[in-house]
Amino acid sequence: MKPAWSVIFLTTLCGMAQGLMLALVGADVFGAPLEPLAAQRFFGGGALLCVALAGLGLFASFFHLGRPERFWRSAAMWRTSWLSREVIAVPAFIGAASWYAWAHHAGQGYAPAVGLLCVACALALWVCTAMIYACLRFIREWASPYTLANFAVLGCASGFTAASGWAAWMAPGWMPAYLSAAYVTLAAGLAVRLLMLRRNARLRPVSTLQSALGVRHPAIAQKSMGAMGGTFNTREFFHGRSAAVIRGVRWAFLLLLFPGSALLLAWGQLRASGMLMAAALAVQYLGLLAERWFFFAQANHPQNLYYQVIS
Repeated sequence: MKPAWSVIFLTTLCGMAQGLMLALVGADVFGAPLEPLAAQRFFGGGALLCVALAGLGLFASFFHLGRPERFWRSAAMWRTSWLSREVIAVPAFIGAASWYAWAHHAGQGYAPAVGLLCVACALALWVCTAMIYACLRFIREWASPYTLANFAVLGCASGFTAASGWAAWMAPGWMPAYLSAAYVTLAAGLAVRLLMLRRNARLRPVSTLQSALGVRHPAIAQKSMGAMGGTFNTREFFHGRSAAVIRGVRWAFLLLLFPGSALLLAWGQLRASGMLMAAALAVQYLGLLAERWFFFAQANHPQNLYYQVIS
């Protein structure tokens, strides 16, 4: 498939916001209470960061719409469409996070309860986003439980990494716990991604040139893309990059997202440096962008048998 940068930014930014919200609410509900002013700054300010990240992701998604002025219609099919459900879940998460930020800034005692609502919205958003791709049975690289696990675990990893940097500036006492969670989720994310890569590498095409063309001849050699020039089929369902580029992107995200960011996190923990935490998050986000680009590029639409393969 052809990766769309608008969707890549939507899923990575919203995923980080969801993971950060889980980190904040976990500390708010189960952690030792902070001084009122410190709690206001840490939890309220952190929730505003979630709103900003998810808002940027939502803004990026508008560039994926053919008619942005009709965006409201994208939610009309919520009964049957996971995409429509995602369109509803993103603003719901942003609204809940905004309420959580206001509750802490206003010193409301029910703020942790609003935080649990934010967690529910975050989990629902992960399910909606992942199921957009996992429900497509004819794209077998996506049609597996690994898709949901990948979105959720990498979102948690980036969120806990962001929480580590935020705690380094606002609540240093929380930084060790967040760093431990970041290491664990990064390790889990690496395990899920490696299992996903192994599974997809073992997939074999169900369709063939014979079945695609409806011709049973045993020796078929394709000489054209099925069209005299470029078409929607040749542009939108294939990334157009060489196998060497795909391998390079795969190694880039494996190195940047996992060992690269983990080493910077460890260095930042050793030096107690907020700047190193920010650098770790930046490197990790570059890895996330590469990983999500690879996620879309690796998906092989069956129509490419006819429109892309040239012998």
